[in-house]
Amino acid sequence: MSDSPTDGESREVPVDWEALEDAFENNAPEVHSYLHIDTGEVLRVVDGIADPEMHARIASDTSYMRVDPVSSREQYRWMERFIPMVEDPELSEKLTRAIDGKGAFRRFKDVLMAYGPERERWFAFRSERLRVFMEAWLATHHLSPVPRPVVAVPAPPTDTPPISQEQLSGRRGRSADTLRKQLKELVDLLGTRDLEKVLAFTEFVKARRAARGFSSRSEASKDEVDTSETESADSDDTSPSSSQRANRG
Repeated sequence: MSDSPTDGESREVPVDWEALEDAFENNAPEVHSYLHIDTGEVLRVVDGIADPEMHARIASDTSYMRVDPVSSREQYRWMERFIPMVEDPELSEKLTRAIDGKGAFRRFKDVLMAYGPERERWFAFRSERLRVFMEAWLATHHLSPVPRPVVAVPAPPTDTPPISQEQLSGRRGRSADTLRKQLKELVDLLGTRDLEKVLAFTEFVKARRAARGFSSRSEASKDEVDTSETESADSDDTSPSSSQRANRG
């Protein structure tokens, strides 16, 4: 497995930010993540599912660097720091009680389920904390993130008719139906513990999607405010959240 570059040197890596964020968030003991320092791809190995010899092969490959996820203790501190930012005294009190004792993460999330705007603010805040953590980790290992290369998609032959929206919608629908059927078949075969893991991961994906949507709306709102201020300044010289994850490198 790769060591950090020599002190003073910085190696450019086209980081896959989304995959790296997943790796830092998931601190399940059976999940192990590795960053490929040449391609920026993140490899995830799950005990009991991956080839038992996978770890040995990765350990002998100098292109991979192990990603140690954010500890539960540090993620708990994020909840502690977020609570004072909540303006609703009642909600703040509920969250304070929720993080007291075992099961704090689950109770904290359950309380926020009934408070949509604050729930989105939490996801944005947590995503920002995670981004800072990742950037610090990269800097510590002398890795400099650079934009990922854009793969050009070849244009279709000129004699091929374009795909209509109806065709595209139909293909997407059939694909989704097939995936749902396959998922149902898999769920029927899983035990209680495995079902809990699947449910937890599903909730995590929903949370990430909500956080990204919140970030996009926040940026749009900021642009509108900036435009309004500029127009006002030109005419008479007068003049929401927390930010989420930065654009992917």
